[in-house]
Order: sequence, then structure tokens, then C-alpha cells
Amino acid sequence: MTRRSPSFDSAIHDYLLKVGVTETPVQRELREFTATHRMAKMQIAPEQGQLLAWLARLTGVRRYLEIGVFTGYSALSVAQALPQDGEVVACDVSREFTGVAETYWQRAGVRDRIRLVLQPAMRTLDTLIGEERRAAGFDMAFIDADKPGTPDYYEACLTLVRPGGIIAIDNVFLGGRVVDPAKSDPPGVHVMHAFNASLVKDERVALCLLPIGDGMTLLMKR
Repeated sequence: MTRRSPSFDSAIHDYLLKVGVTETPVQRELREFTATHRMAKMQIAPEQGQLLAWLARLTGVRRYLEIGVFTGYSALSVAQALPQDGEVVACDVSREFTGVAETYWQRAGVRDRIRLVLQPAMRTLDTLIGEERRAAGFDMAFIDADKPGTPDYYEACLTLVRPGGIIAIDNVFLGGRVVDPAKSDPPGVHVMHAFNASLVKDERVALCLLPIGDGMTLLMKR
């Protein structure tokens, strides 16, 4: 028994991947390829992908919204968990990064489930909100993009996700820098410090913050 979450060393993390994470061959290849990328730190942990896919299956997700795609591991993880007629709307601005994603999505046989939109995410979100049939039509959303934009992405997702749906937010710890933002210069640290604190009092959602990856917040829209 323990009263706090442990810090995993390499041996325990390797064990976690061995017994706690199931990946398709394409998922594993994408993860290993991304580990060699110059921006590899932007990749979610495989156990996070496992959690997102598990939540999608548990709650019967059919429509999934992702803000921040990078090389596509999280979108692939969830797309594989959706039914045949499921839909992913994936928002990003980088053709270079998402070009990798599209290659692996195609290899995994889920490319037709994913609508990739390359433009600033708020432009896409505003468009979705403006389409009445899309309002409150998503079952789950995942925010993993620029940190200064997180509060705006969150508010948009609250409009787009149905009651009872899930909003997941990555990197809420920022490597521990959110604990004392006065020691950090990047504006995103100060934004996330205030944003994390605001969620505790946000009665529109039920909150669960998990020490997984760099910290992942799960929110159920009331």
C-alpha cells in the first residue's frame, strides 16, 4: 500500500509497457519512429494512448476531436478503438509532422476515419461550433497543443462535447514547472498554472488529474 503515486524508474516503466500496454504493430512502429524524431518530447506516452483508447471503448465514443496531432500516435490509438463508422477530427498546423501521421494511419487502415484539418485550431473549432449539427456532437476531445491556447481550446471543447463526454488535456505538469511558475519565463507555464487551478472550481465538469506521462487531466462534462 502507498499513499502517493510512485516515480517510475526505467525498469518499472519497461515492465509497464510489457504487461500494461497493447499496441498493434503499426502503433509500435510509429512510436519507435517518433522516438528518433528531433521533437520526440512532443509524443504522448504509450500508456496514455492505451488509456485514451480504453476510455473510447468504455464510453462508446463515435466522434473524437483532437487538438494537436504531431506524428499521429494518439489519433491512431483512438481511431483503432472506434467503430467502423466512427470519426476523428484532427487539428494541427504542421504538414511536415502530420505527413508522418497520414502514412501510418493509412498503413493501419484507419485513414478514412480521420479528417485532418491543417490550420490554426481555433479557426477549426469556431467553424465546428458554427455548424449547428456539430454542436455538442463529439463524445471525446483531447487537447495536446500549444499551452497558451489551452483555455480557449477547453472552452470550445465544452461547447462541442456532449454532456457525459470526456475532455482530456495533456502536459498539465509541464515537467514540474507549474508548481512554481515564478521561476519560469515561458508564458505557457503561467497559463497552465492558472488554468489547472481554475478546473478545481469549474462546476461544468467532473475532474480527475492523473500522474501519467507529463500529467493528464480527464474531465467529464456534466
